[in-house]
This record gives sequence, C-alpha cells and structure tokens, in this order.
Amino acid sequence: MKRSEINQVIEEAKALMQRYCFHLPIFADYSLQDWQQANLSTQQEVLDARLGWDVTDFNLNDFAKFGLTLFTIRNQSATNNKPYAEKIMMVKEGQITPMHYHWKKMEDIINRGGGTLVIRLYQRDEQTDLLDDSADIHVAIDGKQMTVPAGGLVKLKPGQSICLTPLLYHSFWAEDGVVLAGEVSMANDDLTDNRFLEPLGRFSHIEEDETPIHLLCSDYNHYLKGE
Repeated sequence: MKRSEINQVIEEAKALMQRYCFHLPIFADYSLQDWQQANLSTQQEVLDARLGWDVTDFNLNDFAKFGLTLFTIRNQSATNNKPYAEKIMMVKEGQITPMHYHWKKMEDIINRGGGTLVIRLYQRDEQTDLLDDSADIHVAIDGKQMTVPAGGLVKLKPGQSICLTPLLYHSFWAEDGVVLAGEVSMANDDLTDNRFLEPLGRFSHIEEDETPIHLLCSDYNHYLKGE
C-alpha cells in the first residue's frame, strides 16, 4: 500500500469513529513529530503491546476488496499483566478480511454501528488444517446459542456480537454500509497467532510516497527504534 492511501484510510476511520462517538486514546492523534519528541520510556506499554493504528491489505494489493483498518486500544505486553485485548475496526462495504483462525485467541466481534457485519464460518479439519465443509458450527450470538452450517453466514446488526473460539475459521465483511466493529478478546498476538487459509502477509508492504500522518503499530521499530 502507498502511505498516502494509508493516511486517507486513517482519516476515514477517525471520521467514522467520531460519527458514532467512539473516542480513542490521546496517542491516536500523535504525529511522527509528537512521537519523536515523546519520552518513550513512559510510552513503553504502547510500543511493546503494539497499540495504535493498523491498516492492512494483507499484501494482496487490493485494499478495497481485501483489507481492514484497526486500532488496538489495549493488549498484553511484557510490561503489563493484562490477559486481554481490545480493538476497534473500520470494515468497508464488501471489503473482506480473508479466511483465518487463531490458535490461542478467543474473541468477541461486535457491530458497534453502521451497516451489517457478515461473518462466514467453518470448522477446522483436524487432519488437513483446511476447511471442514461438512461440520456444523456452534456459536453464541449475544449469549444465545445457535448452529450454523459449514460455510454459513452470520449477519450482525448494530449492537450484536458473536463469540469466536480458537481454531474456528472465519472471514468477514460489511453489507449495507461501512461498519464500526469492535473486538474484545484474550491477549492478541498478530505476529504468531493468525493462521490464514491462503498464505498471506498480515502487515502490508508500504510504499513511502508521503509522510505518515500517524504511525502504524508496525512502524514503531523503524521510526522510533531505527530498526
């Protein structure tokens, strides 16, 4: 992705959150200069837990079709004892987060506002580690148990949520308008706990065609640590 595209997407996400009165922590508005002038020792949890902005096209080079915009608000790190995480996400209409599961993380995905959040579900075949196209899925929607056939869709209206257990394949996108989606989960590790059905890059390769308006969590090592 080009940095200019990422900058534009972040501005869209900020406007969406403002529309639904979802307020981010102060560091969400830090510019590159703000970060460079900050006392990083007091911001160590932000850096270690990889809190902040995250825009990805999964290295498929088609963000409108395959992409996701996230902000990690809290998460476990080496400098805290938190066993939980929270994210807020902008899911655009028809924009797919590719099929994947997590080895360890259990998560609730919540439609915080906007259109309909559509989630496709499959069990994992224990022998092949691919999709089990015959097994039903048992999930909880707002605490109510329901059964979904293999490859079936769950459609969440604003206010609704689904609990996704570890090893459960899922893919999602928005219908009838952009969705502001929340995630409340166990500790999140995007470096090692994502298993995509097709080999993908979790973080985008970035073409630096302009200065970042806000750093991504994947930018911290380069811009702040010189790595």
